[in-house]
Amino acid sequence: MFKKILIANRGEIALRVIRTCREMGIKTVAVYSTADKDSLHVKFADEAVCIGKPQSSESYLNIPHIMAAAEITNADAIHPGYGFLAENAKFSQICADHGIKFIGPTPDMISKMGDKITAKETMIKAGVPVVPGGEGLLETVEEAKALAKEIGYPVILKATAGGGGKGMRVVNEESELEKAYTTARTEAGASFKNDGIYMEKFVEEPRHIEIQVAGDQYGNVCHLSERDCSIQRRHQKLVEESPSPFMTPELRHAMGEAAIKAASAINYESVGTIEFLVDKHRNFYFMEMNTRIQVEHCVTEEVINYDLIKEQIKIAGGERLTGRNYEPQMHAIECRINAEDPYNDFRPSPGRITVLNQPGGHGVRVDSHVYAGYVIPPFYDSMIGKLIAVAQTREEAINTMYRALSEYVIEGIKTTIPFHLQLMQNEDFRKGNFTTKFLDTFKLQ
Repeated sequence: MFKKILIANRGEIALRVIRTCREMGIKTVAVYSTADKDSLHVKFADEAVCIGKPQSSESYLNIPHIMAAAEITNADAIHPGYGFLAENAKFSQICADHGIKFIGPTPDMISKMGDKITAKETMIKAGVPVVPGGEGLLETVEEAKALAKEIGYPVILKATAGGGGKGMRVVNEESELEKAYTTARTEAGASFKNDGIYMEKFVEEPRHIEIQVAGDQYGNVCHLSERDCSIQRRHQKLVEESPSPFMTPELRHAMGEAAIKAASAINYESVGTIEFLVDKHRNFYFMEMNTRIQVEHCVTEEVINYDLIKEQIKIAGGERLTGRNYEPQMHAIECRINAEDPYNDFRPSPGRITVLNQPGGHGVRVDSHVYAGYVIPPFYDSMIGKLIAVAQTREEAINTMYRALSEYVIEGIKTTIPFHLQLMQNEDFRKGNFTTKFLDTFKLQ
């Protein structure tokens, strides 16, 4: 097993990895930008190295600085967390070239699933259902028009290197296509330095349901049930839960088997997530694979009592998979607590936290790196914590979440807590009647 792991990330996920490493008897190294010098992940690690200025390009995305930090601290492994370099095949390769274990999949696995066109082709060969659409990138508007006519409107344009809704446009009729095509390519090029665009049939009234998977270096793969991530705004998830209120035993079995096929197709090593769109008839289609730990991994951990970070580290260390195909035994809901103003179009709200009271009690978990007096920098993602409630039933989990949110006090900045409080009282949400479009009509009071 590893003696020292450097965490190439920040905030709550860095702290999350540090906690598991401490339980495993593994020393940790935190890296941080000058803007993060007071973050809890810096204080809790055994060692900490400043790697640059606040901008991500000069710190958390600066591979030479991160590798230098690993070498001067004699780290024998690097955990990338999520975001930043977590799905960067070049970074995974550089780690291998320097004899440092990348706690995640190999560069080849990341490359195969990171490009959506290649991933889709791989899934078709593996027999995993995919959304109807073109087989390659669209080179011209005329080509896009011809394909849209063939598969039928509405269609969706997507960036092949994309994520987070960037380079993505829904087109309802041909008159909208040319503008959408140009905008999507421009946005994709600016966001990912790759303006490749492809087209799929737009799935109406969809659910976003993902399957957690794990695979070891010996060809063993299992799934760890599902998460429903349909409550999202502009393709950014705000609430996740497990199990999905839309799920049936038959659908869970079918999606679990498809997820195992998907991971096995690339001999997947590490933990990862297969994301699906599920239509109102419970037909499901492969969307993408995240070759990393997910923000919402906590809900899976809570419903099956399983430390995914520990399993990820063990797999990277050459141990055999200890998991099996699981069904959720509890119900868990996660609310992302973001430094955003929900009454002002979710505008980011960086600044100093003057008062902080985090909730507790039975069935409540808080993953966060902030504290009273902490200054939230404006340079990174606005998520400052995750609140997870777990109970025997979905109704009880919602009630626990509402109680915990009522106790959660953060002053000095705006947060998404008021939004979550109202969502937990919404009749349709409580009944499980929602799709990925739910927040389009949800109004804050």
